[in-house]
Amino acid sequence: MTRPGGTSTAKVWKVHEDRGTDETDQLAAEEPMEIRVTSGRARGAKTTSLSVTMRTPGHDFELAAGFLFTEGIIEDKKDLLRIEYCTGPGVEQEYNIVSAILRPEVPFDPAHLERHVYMTSSCGVCGKTSLEAVRVRTRFSMPHDRPKVKTGTIGALPDRLMARQSLFAKTGGLHAAGLFDSLGNLEILREDVGRHNAVDKLIGERFLAGRIPLREAVLVVSGRASFEIVQKAAVAGIPFVVAVGAPTNLAVELAREVGMTLVGFARGDRFNAYAGRERILGSGG
Repeated sequence: MTRPGGTSTAKVWKVHEDRGTDETDQLAAEEPMEIRVTSGRARGAKTTSLSVTMRTPGHDFELAAGFLFTEGIIEDKKDLLRIEYCTGPGVEQEYNIVSAILRPEVPFDPAHLERHVYMTSSCGVCGKTSLEAVRVRTRFSMPHDRPKVKTGTIGALPDRLMARQSLFAKTGGLHAAGLFDSLGNLEILREDVGRHNAVDKLIGERFLAGRIPLREAVLVVSGRASFEIVQKAAVAGIPFVVAVGAPTNLAVELAREVGMTLVGFARGDRFNAYAGRERILGSGG
């Protein structure tokens, strides 16, 4: 379910060549979203507030599903009875609270979670104390020989992503994540103020559609390749990640560990391959 929006307006004073004018500008929307989990049988069901993230409204159910899946809380679409907004009496921000209702037989113990309840749109893994605490067990092995992607295709992916960023075109203030095939065709794109939120929305959409693992997909992100983005890709079985910016050392370490191709600084005809170069074909390949 998608909530329309993603932008708001503001009066601004724009200056160009020492001349100022009063105009209306579009801003990227940023609102908190709380994710709650309801588990257990009917009479003993318990609702736990799991996380609050600052996100761009829209595709909220995908965001919740993607977060729960990449955190290892759910493993299959069948684990969910439903996802819904909390709209009961006394709820003031009804479209900013999303509740995931688990099937009664799905085990859930919030005491085992290492993540602090609050995170921002940018910090991602704030509150996790070590690499071991943040590393989620991956269920899907990476295919070692696919997808094969040409060097020219890799260099073109960021521009193809940018060309489809409708909210960024209006505001200039949003990250994007897109899933491409090996030929460079865009299959799905999501935008958000948080780079990891955009990735969760993508993965959540595919998870709810029953299309995990994503063994033929190429994930392209508009910013840097953080550890958490690579982790989320690994959990979803994505073997190829391309970032416009730089990867972190932990992102490179994890990519090599799971057998993922990780590309950074992809701009025009240049990029750096930090892991998995065997999936990259020369321009004549």
